Amino acid sequence: MSNIPETGRTTRITVRLVAIQILVFSLLLTLGGRLWYLQIRNGDEYADEAASNHVQQVIQPATRGSILDARGIPLADNETRLVVSASRTDLMKMADDGEAVLTRLAGVLDMTPKEVMDKVRLCDAQTPQPCWNGSPYQPIPITDEATTQQALQIRERAEDFPGISAEPTPVRRYAAPGDANAAQVLGYLSPVTDEEIKKAEDSESPLLRSDQIGRSGLERSYDAQLRGKAGVTRYEVDNLGRVIGKAESDRAEPGSHVVTSIDARVQAVAEKELALAMKEARKVHDRNTGTTYKADAGAVVVMESKTGRVVAMASNPTYDPNAWVGGISGKDYKRLTGDDSNYPLLNRAIQGQAAPGSIFKVIPTTAAVNAGYTFEGPYPCPSSYSIGGQVFKNFESAGHGSISLGKALEVSCDTVYYSLAHQEWRKDGGSDPKKNPADWFYKTAHQFGLGKETGIDLPNEVTGRVPDRKWKRDYWKANQKTWCKDGKKDGDYAERIAYENCLEGMKMRAGDSVNYSIGQGDTLVTPIQMASIYAAISNGGTLHKPTVGKAIISADGKKVREIKPQVRGKLPMDAPTRKKINEALAGVATRGTAAWRFVGWPQDKIPMHAKTGTAEVYGKQTTSWFATYTKDYTIVMTISQGGTGSGASGPAVRNIYNALYGVDKQGKIDRKKALLPQPQAKLPRIERDGTIESLPFGRTYKAVGLGGGKPQ
Repeated sequence: MSNIPETGRTTRITVRLVAIQILVFSLLLTLGGRLWYLQIRNGDEYADEAASNHVQQVIQPATRGSILDARGIPLADNETRLVVSASRTDLMKMADDGEAVLTRLAGVLDMTPKEVMDKVRLCDAQTPQPCWNGSPYQPIPITDEATTQQALQIRERAEDFPGISAEPTPVRRYAAPGDANAAQVLGYLSPVTDEEIKKAEDSESPLLRSDQIGRSGLERSYDAQLRGKAGVTRYEVDNLGRVIGKAESDRAEPGSHVVTSIDARVQAVAEKELALAMKEARKVHDRNTGTTYKADAGAVVVMESKTGRVVAMASNPTYDPNAWVGGISGKDYKRLTGDDSNYPLLNRAIQGQAAPGSIFKVIPTTAAVNAGYTFEGPYPCPSSYSIGGQVFKNFESAGHGSISLGKALEVSCDTVYYSLAHQEWRKDGGSDPKKNPADWFYKTAHQFGLGKETGIDLPNEVTGRVPDRKWKRDYWKANQKTWCKDGKKDGDYAERIAYENCLEGMKMRAGDSVNYSIGQGDTLVTPIQMASIYAAISNGGTLHKPTVGKAIISADGKKVREIKPQVRGKLPMDAPTRKKINEALAGVATRGTAAWRFVGWPQDKIPMHAKTGTAEVYGKQTTSWFATYTKDYTIVMTISQGGTGSGASGPAVRNIYNALYGVDKQGKIDRKKALLPQPQAKLPRIERDGTIESLPFGRTYKAVGLGGGKPQ
């Protein structure tokens, strides 16, 4: 038997139990504290780490849809190129911020180190192009013109090029079929920015860091439809990065195709004729300045008269939109945006504003009839008209005796409109107007749709200007201080004008109304506005919202959404007035100021209507305008500092009509040579495999995967 007393043994057991209890309690307390630390204090941080550690996403960019002409020929599509890109995130982790890697890369790509380094720097207000204006976390393309040998060098020497990739990638291509450039209509792409990603988070078309989006033209207007939806593959990985399974994924959805009303053949002709007309204008002597015309910019619009659809739209100077593909170089960026570039990025068909000259006269003609004057008149057409000692002369015509408003349009008699505008100005109270002046000439211009956007489906359209009484007051308020500061009663011409404007620049003076009546003075219009107006005269009076997009078709051809023509108003003229104006404009083409440009035209088979315009601009040479229409098409051309309407723009417009209808120099019609004797009605067909069947010659184009649109 043990000699240890029972009480001692019990005491030792009790001590052991207490020790064990303390140990267990301590362990539980430690575990609880650790759990609190992990789940409560740093719970969000570890939850985020767990998510990133265990689910990884791989983005598959969607193939961007093509932009097609009315027959299905790609104006913009995709082609596969070898793209060399740099991960800025990886480069910034290096001791020298990747300078050594980029220098080695420059040697492989036959570029200078500076060219490569400029590509990967981020854009801000102080950083000139080239720079990267996309997300700093996505690969930045260095070049999309790498050769196979260059790509192999980079991939085989991966240890020398950490953070650099060389992969075949779908790249936007602006195909220019038949030399139809259409740069300002198509627009261009550039990488999405973080601000744009944030802004689009809750929209129907969210953006990913890998996206490129449209910056102008159709690429911008229809970006959401063209872009499609990127695919996301989600992988489950362990904490060592090993894939342990595949989670739910979203398949990529290719972008839809945008079918336009542009006909590539007509577009090519319009561009060529505009450029040639400007070149020829520069050979003509301007007797007012003693030099040749500068013809520094121009635009032409070819529109379907009955629908407002745009068949061709050219702007000059122009550019190659492929310059933006893969990131624009500093040299190209300066060439396109510099002070001496003449701004080729501008679409002068919708953004070029100028006084319209005599093509504006259809508006005061209508205004006079609506104000109670008869169309037949007669109205005196002297060679000049005087107001308070100031003489206003005819520009394109001498005196013609007493004539009708129709004859005034035909011979472009300015003095008829001077007199009518002056009479209406006096009826409204002159410089001190009645409480509610009729302002027929200004009100009618607004009713024709001037002074506001036409609503064309291209971005950044400008409004032009109707210089009515409200505009005069607003303009005076904005400039009064400057005028009063610079004006001098006995100064030079500019100082005297400033002095006069300081005192009564808010008033509508007789000279303002007289100049306005022939499309001069402060009046500004755009080519698309005037094309819309003349198309409405042709079709019976309906003003359409001009459109370039004709249909949206899914990549597999299953879903087709046609973009129907939209009516935006009616011309403020009754049927008899429209008929008389129509007859007068036919007279312009056969007997009037445009007749010499339509000698031999088959008027009995394709009735032509025209109006010439030569707008004077202070400090510049005259602006050439030519507005025309048939029952099918309306064509308006303008050339800045180009001379007279019929002289500079007339031959080009005639040649475009010749191409449309197949008319030769003798006036004979050859239907086989006609590019588009009537507007294209049928849409091209897209098969389930992505094949595009063009019309009407049955040529097919493939626009699937990474492939470009090449004829087969």
